[in-house]
Amino acid sequence: GLFLCYVGCSINNMTKLSPLEESLLNGEASVSNNNSDSRKTLRNEISTCYSNAGFFSILTFSWMSPLITLGSRKTLDHEDLPLLSTNDSAYGTFSTFKNKLELECGNVRNLTAINLAKVLFLSTWQGILLSGFFALLFTCASYVGPYLIDNLVQYLNDENKVKNDGYILAMMFVVAKLVECLSQRHWIFKFQQVGVRMQSMLVSMIYAKGLTLSSHSKEQHSSGEIINLMTVDAARIGEFCWYMHDPWMAVLQVSLALFILHRSVGVASVAAFAATVVVMLLNLPVASLQERFQGKLMEFKDKRMKATSEILMNMRILKLQTWEMKFLSKIIQIRKLEEIWLKKFLVGSAIVKFIFSNAPTFVAVVTFGTCVLIGIPLESGKILSALATF
Repeated sequence: GLFLCYVGCSINNMTKLSPLEESLLNGEASVSNNNSDSRKTLRNEISTCYSNAGFFSILTFSWMSPLITLGSRKTLDHEDLPLLSTNDSAYGTFSTFKNKLELECGNVRNLTAINLAKVLFLSTWQGILLSGFFALLFTCASYVGPYLIDNLVQYLNDENKVKNDGYILAMMFVVAKLVECLSQRHWIFKFQQVGVRMQSMLVSMIYAKGLTLSSHSKEQHSSGEIINLMTVDAARIGEFCWYMHDPWMAVLQVSLALFILHRSVGVASVAAFAATVVVMLLNLPVASLQERFQGKLMEFKDKRMKATSEILMNMRILKLQTWEMKFLSKIIQIRKLEEIWLKKFLVGSAIVKFIFSNAPTFVAVVTFGTCVLIGIPLESGKILSALATF
């Protein structure tokens, strides 16, 4: 009887307290709902300025003005930075890349280099084509000035010149330079955006694959090699966007330059083309050496990262046996070998830059020397047009 009375009182107390508990829980739920709603509202308010920008704002990059103005007033915090859109975030790019990869290969184990390049292109083809369009605009607009310089000099030397022709020439120069500047800025912005997207896709994929590696695979691939894949190799693929349009741009630039030179100096443009070919041939052996130096540099960098990661993982044993300096000397030895190949790579880079920096001077000397030998008259307009083309 006492037990039944105790149970009845307990049930009665629970029934009386349940409304209080229920209201308190509802209050917490309402507070959490209000917090989530406020976070959603705040997230919508601080959404990326780029995705919500209009045509004129994107054209002039004025969508960056609020952030630049705020940065001039105070040091920017993490909360001041706008959020990325889904297409630019690592989560959005990785999900798109993973879906296309599964459609292409079915399984990651069947992935090849060609399939990987194809999936990367399919995931970022819009940005690649748009950057190619801006590169085409930039290339064509950059040769408008050299083409019109001769016309401008002839107009200035003409005694019966018309003002309207001068206004038209001036407007053509201004419009061409404006198109060149805007297209160059958008071209650089687009291929950097595509490069960051590719790098984030590969880093996310390597990280996800590293979480599912078996013990046997971890023995074959150390953590240092995986870190190098995420930091160095993925970054190099992202930097490939800088040179993606170079093959067809080089052909277009050489064609436009030869057209303008043939219009200015005639047959001497053949000598300019021959000098350009000589410069390109001089670059071939240096480029092959650069490839070898970079391969050796990456090899010793992998060894150093592997040794460093193994030492850090077994630091307790090294401290116990007082082997710190012994293993430190091994890392320093590997680092010295890496520095040797790094110096060779930097020397090769300096030689390549020296060749390309002096290439316009070499081509100009060969072209004008050919004009003097053949007897082609060199007028001021033609000389300025040729120099602007070089």
